[in-house]
This record gives sequence, C-alpha cells and structure tokens, in this order.
Amino acid sequence: MPSLRTALLQSSGRPGAVAENLKALDEAAARAAGAGARLLVSPELFLTGYAIGDAVPELAEPADGPCARAVAEIAVRHGLAVLYGYPERDGERIFNASQLIGPDGGRLANYRKTHLFGCFEQEWFTPGDQAVVQADLDGIRVGLLICYDVEFPENVRAHALAGTDLLLVPTAQMHPFQFVAESVVPVRAFESQMYVAYVNRTGPEGEFEFVGLSCLAGPDGTVRTRAGRGEELVVGEVDPEFLAASRAANPYLHDRRPGLYGSLA
Repeated sequence: MPSLRTALLQSSGRPGAVAENLKALDEAAARAAGAGARLLVSPELFLTGYAIGDAVPELAEPADGPCARAVAEIAVRHGLAVLYGYPERDGERIFNASQLIGPDGGRLANYRKTHLFGCFEQEWFTPGDQAVVQADLDGIRVGLLICYDVEFPENVRAHALAGTDLLLVPTAQMHPFQFVAESVVPVRAFESQMYVAYVNRTGPEGEFEFVGLSCLAGPDGTVRTRAGRGEELVVGEVDPEFLAASRAANPYLHDRRPGLYGSLA
C-alpha cells in the first residue's frame, strides 16, 4: 500500500475573514497538491479565526453549509482531501468542529471537540459527545480529534483500539504550552502506535500567542516533519508498511490488561 503524503498548513489566516481564509486554504491546497500530497490539514477554527469572541454565533454554520461547499470545490479542484476547522451550528448549539472533505468533494467525517479548553471555549461552544470519529482515505483509517482532546491519553487510546492509523489534530496551541507539540504528541503517537498530524495556528491573536511547531509524529515516536514558529506548509509521509512493522515490534495494544484498568472509567 502506498504512503499517504500529508501536508500540514500552519497558519492563523485572518481572524473573522472567512472568504480570505478560504482563499488561503485554496492556495495551500494548490501547493500541497503540487508537492504530491493527498491530504491537507489546517488548524483549529481555521476558517473563522480562534479569538473571535462575540462573532462566534454570527460565523457559525451547519456542517453542510456554504463553507463545506466551498471547501469541497477546493478539494475537487486540487484532487486531495482537506480537513478544516470551523464553528458548527446545529440548531441553537455551536460546536468547535473539524470536517474532512474527500478528493471527490464528498463529506467524509465531521468531529465535534469533546474537551473544551478554558473559559472562552466553554462560554461559546457545546462539547461533542462522540469520542471516535473516523474515515477511510486511500486505504488509511483516519481519525479526528481537536487540540486539547489529544492531551487526554484515553482519547488517543480509544482511537488506537478502533483501528485509527493516522490521527488528525487541528489545534490552537498557545504559549506557554509548547511542550505539548514538542513532547506530548510524539509520545501519544508511540504509546498508541499511530501517526499523529498536529497542526497549529501561529502568532498573536487577541489575548493568545500561538506557538506553531506543527508536526507529523510517527509510531516510533520520531517527528517526521516539523514546522517552525511562523506561517509554513510542511509535508510528511504516512507509511502503512512502517506502521504495521512498528505495531508488531511494539505490541502495546496486544499486551494491555483491560481488567486492571476498570477503575479509570
């Protein structure tokens, strides 16, 4: 099975400017496709901005809304899948969501952040209630989490037990928590034997300072590609043959003793 070349778009776009962020996503998709990527991953709430405060209800839209259609056009035009972050409206509720659109423009998966971080998110968003959301892309089982979710080992292990090969984590990682990008994410990839694409915002936005450092971590705990602190598009390979060999050599899932862990839940 061939590798899945994956592009990570590290950018904060322009907060509050959805049309401009869609244009930036289109431009990044063109560059990613030109580099041979079959998947482009953008950061948390990329289409609207993160620190948008009172504008959250105004900019939120349904999972099948205008932005979904616009991203579908981008995916088809460049022949690759696109994961984007956005505020999802469902009736009176708003979720911090990410959606995966396939190369044919079809909606493959939509995930609602289950663990909300800080007062800002808890004020504006409803937590999702589906722990594992997956889709298949080019023979790879892709799973979705968002930012703070990946800092709970239970979330990543749930994906591992459900067969996730590549975990996509759009994020808004801020100072002084850069150790998550530097250390926690590679450990998550190793302990649950999967690839993890962690894709961050960058630079100042409202009261936040996003630290960049987006990465694709492999199941051996090594970082296959890493962005710096500024705007950047980086590309890495998700190799299913290496993943299978790593799982055979590191049988954490096989050697688990779930009967001992019941008290954790």
